[in-house]
Amino acid sequence: MNALVTGGSRGIGRTIVLKMVSEGYNCAFTYAGNRKAADETLRLAREIDPNLQIEAHLMDQGYIEQVEKVSGSILESFGNIEILVNNAAINCNNAVAFMSDEQWDAVIRTNLSGPFYLIRQFIMHMVGNRFGRIINISSLAENGASGQAGYAASKGGLVALSKTVAREYGLKGITCNVITVGLVETELTNQQLSERLKKVWLEYCPMGRIGRADEIADAVHYLTTEKAGFINGEVLKVTGGLTYVP
Repeated sequence: MNALVTGGSRGIGRTIVLKMVSEGYNCAFTYAGNRKAADETLRLAREIDPNLQIEAHLMDQGYIEQVEKVSGSILESFGNIEILVNNAAINCNNAVAFMSDEQWDAVIRTNLSGPFYLIRQFIMHMVGNRFGRIINISSLAENGASGQAGYAASKGGLVALSKTVAREYGLKGITCNVITVGLVETELTNQQLSERLKKVWLEYCPMGRIGRADEIADAVHYLTTEKAGFINGEVLKVTGGLTYVP
């Protein structure tokens, strides 16, 4: 099978790409601008299986022109995409009263419009094959998060979008599900998350630990398989039991 993972150059996205490759899937992934990180993902993936088709594509998914161009290139190269993982996202922290139009627009455009554009690009190819797996990566912020109005709105909207796609295309053999991610240890979270916030997570999370990127990737892979064929329109929380942002 052929998979497309957005935001696959680092962090959880990279781990998902490597999981897809380890399971024998050809894989394309997108990245927003860090070519060095994308090349490292390519290197690691090709070490796993040099015989698979693995490609990196530069794309800002918030702009439909780029989505159309890159999607066309991927379809031309791979012939088909059966699995779409919408992982890429950005965040602009600010209180509602001080959030600029530019901050709001950038987050909504990338985190909500981008997945919509990509689903729209590939859905009819999946319909033609009577098979498709769409997995959208969300966050505990989907239920609201102080200082993250745009991010929370985009992730809540992503859940509603996913449930709508599930209802519209389930009869065509296509499933669309959400994985809600808790705090996961990656290079980015280690750099950007304060020790205070890590302590808060460890205090409130029932598992008493931070998640691992491979645990997210394993959940994504499961949802791509035939065994998960009757799971549709669901929100799977991989959060260690924490169900809200403390």
